[in-house]
Amino acid sequence: MRFVPLLLLAAALPAHAIQTCELNGAHVDPANGHTTAGKSGLMRCKDADSGVLQREQELRDGRFVGAVRFYKKGVLEREHAVNERGNRDGIAREYAATPGAANPLLREETLRNGTTVGLARSWHANGALRRVSFHGDDGREQAIAEFNDKGQLSSLQCARAPLLAPAADDAAWCGHRGTPVPVSLYNDRGELSGKRLFERGEARRRESFWDDGRLRDSAETAASGGVERSFARDGVKRRETQWVWQGAPGESTRRRVTTLEQEFHDSGTLVRERRWTPSERGAELASEKRWYLNGQPREASEYVVEGGRTLRREMHFHDNGQPSHDGRWLLAGRYEQQPVGIHRSFDDAGRVRSERHHDERGRITRERELDESGAVVRDDAVFEDGSRKAFSR
Repeated sequence: MRFVPLLLLAAALPAHAIQTCELNGAHVDPANGHTTAGKSGLMRCKDADSGVLQREQELRDGRFVGAVRFYKKGVLEREHAVNERGNRDGIAREYAATPGAANPLLREETLRNGTTVGLARSWHANGALRRVSFHGDDGREQAIAEFNDKGQLSSLQCARAPLLAPAADDAAWCGHRGTPVPVSLYNDRGELSGKRLFERGEARRRESFWDDGRLRDSAETAASGGVERSFARDGVKRRETQWVWQGAPGESTRRRVTTLEQEFHDSGTLVRERRWTPSERGAELASEKRWYLNGQPREASEYVVEGGRTLRREMHFHDNGQPSHDGRWLLAGRYEQQPVGIHRSFDDAGRVRSERHHDERGRITRERELDESGAVVRDDAVFEDGSRKAFSR
């Protein structure tokens, strides 16, 4: 961010505050360039009423370049430096600005022309390390470790190489030293909140816990893919997702492709499942299933490609497991579907009770009804205008 003295001054002070500034013992007005033109030194600004120091800023030949410090009630709160372009450059620090001899450091980072690079650290008020991160030349965070005020690790993001030393031992935590070792994470109360396992910076296993210590969710990753699971507070599994990698490690086009999704009722019964088949476009939906809470199938859909066309066979069931409907649909678009062939309905004993025949345009051309014995009780030809008559061969 470009440093603008007047804007920073306005942001740092209440609207009614008035400052008086001096440079080398002479009064200057930072809003009036004529008073600072060609001058060098450290400008010091105080509250006009109390005389308490509020800001210091370095000038070089009339330009605000170099050290900048802000004070809160006379105690140092922030300090950094700006370069010739007016951007923060070099080490920047923030302090608690508490009265007294001690003034705990809260944050320290290094900037290059306004962009944070390298290590950045922040601390709790008690002096314990709160967070350490490593930033690349573009300013993006590449590795992060966070801690509670007891010094326990609470969050970890690893890179392909150790980057956080000497502030944090990510070489060990992220599996860069031989055999991977599980790492425990803790919440602000000091309770176990999760576990992580990294291998050369790659996550291999993740677990997080409810506040009573029970497993909340987990994830396992291998070279080929992985699986994720989530659990209710009582330990019942509620969701599971399986996926595979497409593309080689390090490729920009590498992506994660889901192959299975399952949902479970709070009783633990499987109630929904979807499966995908990996393809050049990512994955194609292969099947969808749903179940009643008694464990019997409720709905099932299967997707196949025939002659370049995608078809879905759709089945519905009674809660005793017997089919209630069976038919196929042509998927003409994302939201368009057309009935294909013969669609049948069944009673709860699994006997066919009705049929609908469709032409190549999806229109009904024939309807049949059958009784419990399978005898035909109605057989109609259906025409485009909705009229019908008894079917004849």
